[in-house]
Amino acid sequence: MNEPERARRIGKRVRSLRRQRGMSLRQLAGLAGCSVGFVSMVENGKRLLDSSSLIAAFAEALQVSPAEVTGQPHPPADPHASAAHEAIPVLRLTLMGLNPALTTSGRPAAPPEVLAGRVAEANRLYHAAEYGTLTAALPLLLADLHAAAAAERGTGRRRMLRLLANAYHPACTLLLKNLGYTDLAFIAVSRARDVIAELEDPVYSALSGFFQTHVLLSAGSPTQALARATTAINELERNLTTPAAHALLGELHLISASSITLDRKRPGRTRAAEVHDHLGEAANLATRTGETRAWHLNFGPTNVGIHKVSLNTDLGLHTAAVNAGSDVRPQRLDAPGRQAAFHTDLGRSLAHLRGREAEAVAALLQAERIAPQRVHSAALAREIVGYLLDRQLPAHAARNLRGLAHRMGLVL
Repeated sequence: MNEPERARRIGKRVRSLRRQRGMSLRQLAGLAGCSVGFVSMVENGKRLLDSSSLIAAFAEALQVSPAEVTGQPHPPADPHASAAHEAIPVLRLTLMGLNPALTTSGRPAAPPEVLAGRVAEANRLYHAAEYGTLTAALPLLLADLHAAAAAERGTGRRRMLRLLANAYHPACTLLLKNLGYTDLAFIAVSRARDVIAELEDPVYSALSGFFQTHVLLSAGSPTQALARATTAINELERNLTTPAAHALLGELHLISASSITLDRKRPGRTRAAEVHDHLGEAANLATRTGETRAWHLNFGPTNVGIHKVSLNTDLGLHTAAVNAGSDVRPQRLDAPGRQAAFHTDLGRSLAHLRGREAEAVAALLQAERIAPQRVHSAALAREIVGYLLDRQLPAHAARNLRGLAHRMGLVL
């Protein structure tokens, strides 16, 4: 699909959503922080919404998720990613507590060590971006963990509750967010919040806030996301008793920075300054913690560097993003999904620098080689591939780009 066609498609969706809300062009423009003329051009297919901050601003103004503005989730051509979408109905019923096929009655409960190994494997699959395998495994894992928690008391129950929290996020919540199922990610993070409430542990409560922030961002509400992250930061700063707590505080500063980049209501210079303040806090914490795997995450100097690229990209500071990327070695993380995110964001910025479009294609192809399911499912990756399809590229780059677009399921 070329750029004019994508612009028309998104424009029709924006107009339809605006009319459903009974909003005028002027009202939408005011809420999204844009001019009336810009909104009119978007709706008429003359301007493409191709930046995450603009998409988030329109989504928040229209009170919908970014997926409804862009048309995500997209059915991918990748058979492994397709398997993830095909397994969603079973996971949906499990999250709703309506899956009779997963009854655990009559089966002995698995030993805690076995369940802990399955939770660790689920999170490994998430970071490896093996979405099809993970989506198929989660329903039974969640059912077994809930059954084991129900059978335990005292210390044993608390252990099961922690395992449940670690299964719901990142493995379940961020998987669903990345696949475009924001509503299901909200259910998953709500289930985790209920589990964590019973623990009465302020650090786990802050962890719950971190993942709630992710879902609020995915739903197109950066203001609420930042407010939730700020509450979690304030709570955690009173309970910094372990290295893992410091790592979580660093993650909260990074997600706070991401929330600010997507808040179009803030002036550009203010956004950039606040983003870099949070980056600075995260960098200081990373110096203290080093590379970590606390909470099944990847906080440390490398992840802070990856965020410098993504945040500058989302701020439209493409030269700064590319320069920041030169100092990052994403392969230091045993997390193909994060490595692929780095190369995707680098490609997004390179695509907007004149004469570097072929480098952008190379970066996107590198991301695909590392974690194809993540790249094929990512809305921003799909958007930038569509954008590049309309650019003048060297023959070899154009050919490689068309191949990538085909594997993503994009119409050429």
